[in-house]
Amino acid sequence: MNEPVTLITGCRKGIGRFLAEHYVAQGHLVFGCSRKPSDFQAPNYRHFCLDVANESEVRPLFSAIRKHTGRLDHLINNAGIASMNHALLTPMTTVRAIFETNVAGTFLFCREAAKIMKTASFGRIVNFISVASPLNLEGEAVYAASKSAVQTLTQILAREFAPFGITVNAVGPNPVLTDLIGGVPNEKINQILQRQAIARMGSAEDVLNVINFFLKKESSMITSQSLFLGGIC
Repeated sequence: MNEPVTLITGCRKGIGRFLAEHYVAQGHLVFGCSRKPSDFQAPNYRHFCLDVANESEVRPLFSAIRKHTGRLDHLINNAGIASMNHALLTPMTTVRAIFETNVAGTFLFCREAAKIMKTASFGRIVNFISVASPLNLEGEAVYAASKSAVQTLTQILAREFAPFGITVNAVGPNPVLTDLIGGVPNEKINQILQRQAIARMGSAEDVLNVINFFLKKESSMITSQSLFLGGIC
């Protein structure tokens, strides 16, 4: 089996769905997951329903990868949730849910992926962060903090995994029209865009461009990096 093996989290819709469809079309064997079933079907795509932070649900996915491929080339940690409320209106249930999915889920998938990748002395891991962190966006304290944690996690895991030939990097999209920002008022979106060097919405293609760079075999010297789209002013 020569085709690349790629695992993408949170790929039922949005950017994750776009990435799954793209890499399937490129000939990758793609494993995807989300909390709910996906209607995307292809001969070289397998979908799992799970909570990315639930270890007992995640382990069978990695067992399936070992059984059917014996290796894993790429992990794209796209799954994430947000809550855009003033801190005084944010319940602790929301805080815990965001950190469980965004931080614990990312860590769990990085850890399990690295166990498979190190056997081949090769792997590419790309985590998702957000411009909400460097912009210190009001109303997004918990979400921004969780993504800051993912950025730190990326930097430390890059050092820990480097001896195994595994790179760990992060992409930080600017606002992209997905369900994640569907409830954000246009006025706030425009305020964010005006704080960027390139004052426009991003696209799934923009995100893909960064991920493709990180996944390349020639990017073996690129690790521990966080690339934010749009420019931060």
